[in-house]
Amino acid sequence: MKLQDIIDERYKIKSLLGEGGMAVVYMADDLIARKEVAIKIIKEDTMKNPVNLTRFEREARAAASLNHQNIVRVINIGTYEGRPYMVNELIKGQTLRDVLNVRGKFSVLEACDIMYQLCSAVLHAHQHGVIHRDIKPQNVYISQDSSIKLGDFGIATFQNASRVTKSEVVVGSVHYLAPEISQGNPATIKSDIYALGITFFELLTGKVPFDDESPVTVALKHIKDKMPSVRKFNPKVPQCVEKIINKACEKNPQSRYKSVFDMRKDIDRIIRDPSIIKKKSFFQKLFGKK
Repeated sequence: MKLQDIIDERYKIKSLLGEGGMAVVYMADDLIARKEVAIKIIKEDTMKNPVNLTRFEREARAAASLNHQNIVRVINIGTYEGRPYMVNELIKGQTLRDVLNVRGKFSVLEACDIMYQLCSAVLHAHQHGVIHRDIKPQNVYISQDSSIKLGDFGIATFQNASRVTKSEVVVGSVHYLAPEISQGNPATIKSDIYALGITFFELLTGKVPFDDESPVTVALKHIKDKMPSVRKFNPKVPQCVEKIINKACEKNPQSRYKSVFDMRKDIDRIIRDPSIIKKKSFFQKLFGKK
């Protein structure tokens, strides 16, 4: 597509925002609503593979079925010259990854506020039968008013949906991938909860708990290695926050939070009473640690 092209007599292409493996994203003017939007359109080469076309259409369907203040809103879906596209609200801000790259990490209360909003987004998706499957800082946007928006439902799936391919079960970002996914089991709300826990860890430390140059090694660490203490990397993190992360990241899905609602409730308790994070444990009082 070229600049100044007009899609469906409504969306005038202004600039290129980004490009991924499957699609290209442009900024455009909505000539009817008179506002800027983001248009994601599948690449011509990509759509030659029917699996990719199915995934793109499923992303559009999944995201369009959700209407929540913490989810990037899908405004319209259509086809242009045989290529499916979706029109999203334009987020003028940065991703959590962008901010982490500059700042290194967030304060405890900042991270709790971000996670509360992110949990709200994921909970809404789950309540509407959508599993995101790719929760990570790169896919979370901070708008100019500091609100959090979850986007990129590119590999989202519907609960109880049939798989597009047999290998699709291992699709996702390995650093945030729940152990059961790497072991060949389908994604569930519990695997999204695991990714939320990993994201919480990263917001507070600037690091992921398991890392290696080899994706296979990272996956094995998620399966076999004990979850490292977030407080080892950031001593300012209180025990109550570490407990939330550890519960979300239990190896056994049955041991994790039953729902994102329960995880959000524990985070909300800290936001409502920040003094909780300043309370000293018995050992801190005994040894005079701050």
